[in-house]
Amino acid sequence: MAKGERRVLLVLGDYVEDYEAMVPFQALQAYGVSVDAVCPGKKAGDICRTAIHQLSPAHQTYSESRGHNFALNATFDDIEFNKYDGLIIPGGRAPEYLALDASVLELVRKFSDSGKPIASIFHGQLVLAAAGSVKGRKCRAFPAVRPVLVAAGAYWVEPETMLACVVDGNIITGATYEGHPEFIRLFVKALGGNITGSDRRILFLCGGSFIHSYVFFQCFGGMLHWSAYLGPLPIGILVCQHHSLSLPQHLYDFMEDYEVIVPFQSLQALGCHVDAVCPKKKAGEICATAVHDFEGNQTYSEKPGHNFTLTADFEALDVSSYDALVIPGGRAPEYLALDEKVIALVKQIVEARKPIASICHGQQILAAAGVLQKCTAYPAVKLNVVLSGGHGWNLIK
Repeated sequence: MAKGERRVLLVLGDYVEDYEAMVPFQALQAYGVSVDAVCPGKKAGDICRTAIHQLSPAHQTYSESRGHNFALNATFDDIEFNKYDGLIIPGGRAPEYLALDASVLELVRKFSDSGKPIASIFHGQLVLAAAGSVKGRKCRAFPAVRPVLVAAGAYWVEPETMLACVVDGNIITGATYEGHPEFIRLFVKALGGNITGSDRRILFLCGGSFIHSYVFFQCFGGMLHWSAYLGPLPIGILVCQHHSLSLPQHLYDFMEDYEVIVPFQSLQALGCHVDAVCPKKKAGEICATAVHDFEGNQTYSEKPGHNFTLTADFEALDVSSYDALVIPGGRAPEYLALDEKVIALVKQIVEARKPIASICHGQQILAAAGVLQKCTAYPAVKLNVVLSGGHGWNLIK
């Protein structure tokens, strides 16, 4: 392993919680950490179906619906333990049967016995309990997991909120995906890294679309330092939507689920302030998201996603206080592009020569604002781009 490089293992199964699989997977890669996602009985290129779990005051427990198809990038049977520096166990329903898999439990015990960091969230602690790795350890989890952890000898730490995480030795446990920012930050620290974000404010104009992580953190000065690395490692921020060092985020209903939560929580993990806003909505209100997936048809399918809670009021924004703008995709940009206040906001950011990062269908807003030059986007947006005067179209196949 090259000096300063880190590689971690993400153990999944069908109906793993959607956010709990993708957020650490892409956030850690954006920070320069290699992540291998595996599932017992499956190979690289196979998919795991994810589940969207959502709490509601109207129900006694969370609801479940189908999430994205998560493509594995490594094969479980090919795992070489010594190549990995840490382990992540997401929640959802997958841990219920992963906890019965002898090969999974053997793997977990190797990480536990070696002292390498293990980060587990939500129902993932069922696997730790089955492996005998929580005896005498302080643990948090989704409250329904408490009886199993106590029976396995863990010291249950009641979560004050669903954001709560706790560290005991090499084991990091969290209650729900709402606590991802701290969960990821603690895991990176356990790997020997130190995440720092520059003191920037970023605005998110969010809609819906499909996101991949990589190149945005550098624009705002985010850095991740490894104790074994000779210099700072640039962090890749998802060039996709609503997360940034300190951002207000512009959301509309039916923005793509991942494109909202992944950058949002990744940037929070950097210690950035992130504001999520939506025209005609206030802080505390929700935007419905959409799950977009390619499932063998001529275009993507759409399913209902998580509800995303806004953190600020659109009408009260001081746009000049933000350092950059992020625009996600999905279907929201179709009507955000018709909102004069949104267009004026985009132009204000451009005139101030501040960075704008847009992905997938988000470029429909940039086209409507007449600010596009050379760009790429989801192929169906090419017409918007070309007709608005954009040039140098780059279609990534």
